[in-house]
Amino acid sequence: MPKDDDVTYKLVIFDFDGTLADSFPWFLDVFDILAERFKFKKLDRSNLEALRRMDNRELLKALDVPMWKVPMIGAHAKAMQGENLDKIKLFDGIAHILDELRRRDVRIAVVTSNSRENVEKVLGPSAANISHYECGASLFGKAAKFRSAMKAAGVGASETLSVGDEVRDIEAARECGIATGAVTWGYAAPDRLEAERPDHMFALPSDIIAAI
Repeated sequence: MPKDDDVTYKLVIFDFDGTLADSFPWFLDVFDILAERFKFKKLDRSNLEALRRMDNRELLKALDVPMWKVPMIGAHAKAMQGENLDKIKLFDGIAHILDELRRRDVRIAVVTSNSRENVEKVLGPSAANISHYECGASLFGKAAKFRSAMKAAGVGASETLSVGDEVRDIEAARECGIATGAVTWGYAAPDRLEAERPDHMFALPSDIIAAI
């Protein structure tokens, strides 16, 4: 649903992988390596669309990944990504959107489970537009990071928009009482995100500016 015309967002909190950075193809390339190392199911690429319609809890169950392994898998994936950052680029149009938000005096934060070093390297010159980073978020620990970003920016929940590509991004934003935005170009299937009824659905990066 569209935002209230009286609301002006002063802070936009972005997820990184799948939202700002096109890392999904790289993730598919290394998935089976991670599966073999940490002893969970390899990816059935013939069933990829069904997997994209699952939230994280459903996906972990389908792949037989116990929660206690998640931090180790995440840490290893970040290290692997750090060695292959040349294969990961920002989505087309993202650099312009970050420039435009900064030009409009909108604060920008990045909240991600990825490392700040990886994020800044992929962002390149666009990193200058980011006012706050909250990196290393646990799989279901984004809400606390959102609150920390709002506190650092001095912006309240009613003036904050979260933009992500997964169901957990929507859940965390709602836990904090902030507006939810879901992008259609990331990890989760668009119809799965739409079923969560976020405040905004973004089909193109330019749609984000229209929502501000």
